[in-house]
Amino acid sequence: EHIVDTVLYFEGDKQLSYRILRAEKNRFGSTNEIGVFTMSDSGLQEVHNPSAMLLSGRPANVSGISILCTMEGTRPILAEVQALVTKTSFASPRRVSNGFDYNRLCLILAVLEKRTGFMFGMFDIYINIIGGLRIDEPAADLAVAAALYSGLCDRPLPEDLFVLGEIGLGGEIRSCSHVSDRIREGERLGFKACIVPKAALQSLDKSKKYRINIMGVSNLGQVFKAIDLYEQKKAAREKTETHEESE
Repeated sequence: EHIVDTVLYFEGDKQLSYRILRAEKNRFGSTNEIGVFTMSDSGLQEVHNPSAMLLSGRPANVSGISILCTMEGTRPILAEVQALVTKTSFASPRRVSNGFDYNRLCLILAVLEKRTGFMFGMFDIYINIIGGLRIDEPAADLAVAAALYSGLCDRPLPEDLFVLGEIGLGGEIRSCSHVSDRIREGERLGFKACIVPKAALQSLDKSKKYRINIMGVSNLGQVFKAIDLYEQKKAAREKTETHEESE
């Protein structure tokens, strides 16, 4: 592979019907584009909306589920993160991660325990990225932390909320790239709110109007407060709409 111009990888879970075509170049040129395909009765077909495909079948009102927007090349894709937090029956609790870096999971657990007081030492932790995706970018940290928080507290997160951001060892939420593109993808899929790093708000185009509630946070404590606040506002809004319909 070191003497060719381009190596093409056809990635994906063998148990699933779709694949990602990715290019790795040894010379000049962009490799920021990927192709998403699925195998049908008539052959290999392009998937025009991979986000909708990955989110299809998402269970409602189930704890331990969060939504992230990852960048595959220049394409933003919404994906589902699932976390199962259960009491362990072993002397050393299990940590299993599918589609997310195991060492990164251990780091996030340590930061959550140290900076927020949520204790996971007596629980087995299972992380799964739905659809066979492999998420490597740090912007997925916050979605994993939110899913762990939801699973530990057995508290479902709002279904129309997605999160993104890198978590530092101090519990701070660091900025990530392509925030505007990720927000636009969430808008397109019908999401009503997103939690992003506060530092990333400066990079947003002020001339564009977003039809989504953008909440900027600086640390993990603010993340959980933002979730609580959004749930309260959503419940109040739904109560008002129900009252108006009854009248």
